[in-house]
Amino acid sequence: MTATSHPLTSQNWPIAVCMHGFAPVAADGTRLHDATAETWDGVFGQIERLGFTAVEIADSHIRPSELDPARRAELKQIATAHGVELISVHVQRQSVIEPGKGEQNLAYAHRAIDAAAELGMSVFSTGLHQPFSEAQRKALWFWTAPGPVDPDDAETRALAVRRLRELGEHAASVGLPMALEMYEDTYLGTADSAVRLIEEIGLDNVGLNPDIGNLVRLHRPIEDWREMHEKTLPYANYWHVKNYIRDEAGDGSWQTAVPTSMELGLINYRAMVARAVEIGFRGPFLMEQYGGDSLGVCATNRDYLRTLLPDVAEA
Repeated sequence: MTATSHPLTSQNWPIAVCMHGFAPVAADGTRLHDATAETWDGVFGQIERLGFTAVEIADSHIRPSELDPARRAELKQIATAHGVELISVHVQRQSVIEPGKGEQNLAYAHRAIDAAAELGMSVFSTGLHQPFSEAQRKALWFWTAPGPVDPDDAETRALAVRRLRELGEHAASVGLPMALEMYEDTYLGTADSAVRLIEEIGLDNVGLNPDIGNLVRLHRPIEDWREMHEKTLPYANYWHVKNYIRDEAGDGSWQTAVPTSMELGLINYRAMVARAVEIGFRGPFLMEQYGGDSLGVCATNRDYLRTLLPDVAEA
């Protein structure tokens, strides 16, 4: 859990927006990572117009560590001009145990930590999910198709622990908490396995991103969302929040889910946010949404979330 030096309130609690609402590659083939300062200015202008004061830089869109120092400074300058904090970098689908690429991904994550510290970020966020399978790339919703699975193998799990501990120690050395995102079919794919992984890593600055929306959306049987939160929230230091309408047959023969707002989905965030605050969660939130007007739904969710937060939560 993340401690703060001043009381958090419903109005100043850090709530960031994701980058799903922006195309990672423009129509002309230019990656957002390589885009002009004017294009970046347009991105942060939209974030500001929606009332957000923080953003998570997803490395699917921009990789801060792979920018040269002048461009990193430019990124920070443009964000600051719009009153937007670069709250975190999220290294995704770069698993430190990906077959054939684990060591390469580990080195990249180390560079990402250094870049996050240089940019004054508040969190280093990552996980163990791997690149999409071909079936996932073709699906309307990627979570409806099978993807990579972490092996049920003690040696591979121990390697994940060692490498994630190495990253956690690096993050601690530059003053950053590290959050590990829950994600299906990884060692962070169930509540018990995720908690055990954090305990195996054994560092105070390494916690969970209890993104249980990633599990609620699966078209398969899942753990009870209340039980998953109860087990994982005590370890949370950063929280991706999103929701899905989920339906399933009473006999377990089918399950389905589609994105919706935080308020309307299966997870009761009024209850879960209250529980998290009660047991000491003081980390940032990240509004996440797939499909439709992602940015608009994120803004709606932010306004809803503020009504769930306490007037004052002592540090």
